[in-house]
Amino acid sequence: METLSVMQSFLIALWTAAVMSRWLGGGATLTLRFSPLMTGLIVGLVMGDVAQAMIVTAALQMIYMGVFSPGGSMPAEPSIAAAIAVPVALLGNLTPEAAIAVAVPVGLLGSYLYQFRFFINTFLGKYTDKAVEDLNPKAISRSVIMYPTIASFILFVPLVFVALYFGAPVIADVITALEGTVVIHVLEVVGGGLAAIGIATTIYVIGRKDYMVFFFLAYFISIVFKSLEVTMVTYAIFGVLIALIFVQSQKGKNAPVTQSSNGEAVATFSDDDDDDYDDGF
Repeated sequence: METLSVMQSFLIALWTAAVMSRWLGGGATLTLRFSPLMTGLIVGLVMGDVAQAMIVTAALQMIYMGVFSPGGSMPAEPSIAAAIAVPVALLGNLTPEAAIAVAVPVGLLGSYLYQFRFFINTFLGKYTDKAVEDLNPKAISRSVIMYPTIASFILFVPLVFVALYFGAPVIADVITALEGTVVIHVLEVVGGGLAAIGIATTIYVIGRKDYMVFFFLAYFISIVFKSLEVTMVTYAIFGVLIALIFVQSQKGKNAPVTQSSNGEAVATFSDDDDDDYDDGF
């Protein structure tokens, strides 16, 4: 049975704990926690198959595109989902759609694990209270940063390690044994549907009615130019140019309009706009 080595499982578990503990920095770690892409890259590097790992992770990213947290726990933890699902997919040679079906329940379980982290932090809060009472800045830093980080590593590293070293090969073997059956077909259909739901959620969250035309434009451009094998970099350049054209076209519409004494509409500008022309009059 093909499996992960102890070192591979430990390295992936360390990375997952670093992300979930927010040890790598507040904003940066939150971004890593919301997106499985970087976790998939780390898994690919550890397992020596970056290309296939990123193919699987790209599919996972689509279902979590609309996942965000205004504060507290999320309904799913994309980083934990990728840390388990990507190794399972690589060990079992699964399709990205089948990997999605594995990632979803793992991500849901990861959210409960993250909530348990909050429970542990409630006990660490007494050290912060004591440090504040003593007006000790160093003790405050330790109680706010160091102690929760250590607690998170103690929580996540062993659990993720066990799930990878013992659980991932078993899941991969079970799914491999079911290859060609209706079960795998169901997993692929469900996985593909979840990716579509993730894209729809993203459009619903960030889409405005006056910007929806750009979503449809991007979709039909990708279909029309598919045979040309246009790269993502080229699409990005076109996207930037279209965005700049749109922004430039909107500038003239933002100036307030007043009516002159003879009834003509005249655009008025703020004092800042007139500063450059005061010397000429």
